[in-house]
Amino acid sequence: MLLASCGGGGGESKKDSSKDEGMKIEQKTQEKAEKDVPETVEITIEGDDQMKFNMKKIEVYEGQTVKLTLKHVGKMTKKAMGHNWVLLAKGVDKAAFGAEAAGMENGIENDHIPADRSEDIIAHTKLLGGGEETTIEFEAPEAGGYDFMCSFPGHYASMNGKFIVKKP
Repeated sequence: MLLASCGGGGGESKKDSSKDEGMKIEQKTQEKAEKDVPETVEITIEGDDQMKFNMKKIEVYEGQTVKLTLKHVGKMTKKAMGHNWVLLAKGVDKAAFGAEAAGMENGIENDHIPADRSEDIIAHTKLLGGGEETTIEFEAPEAGGYDFMCSFPGHYASMNGKFIVKKP
């Protein structure tokens, strides 16, 4: 009888402590995931002479410092096949933005970035020719989905993608 009592009581105690341990592990895992979000994320994206970026989706966390490097891996000049990287604000129509950038007078000198559309842009690089690269830094905006594109005339249709910002 004594053995039955001790065995029964011990089992309940183990069961309760394993639940507590499970909650602690889950909590530690969640805390660790939040701590594992680096303050800065480095991204390298390439554009080529075939009017393509090497990635269609970029994922970062809200508030993270984004260090983005654009490399033009082609050989053509900036005038013939220039590339930039433009991150548009939420709700901006990339086709309308691209059309306006393409119609700019002195577009090359202004990196094909319309000056009167600064509120529609979160971040952008300068325009590059073949073999060039540039790096920019900016803070990731609030969580949500954003469009990125190249604003060189005619490129936005094939050189674009999604910039996904997640909550930490």
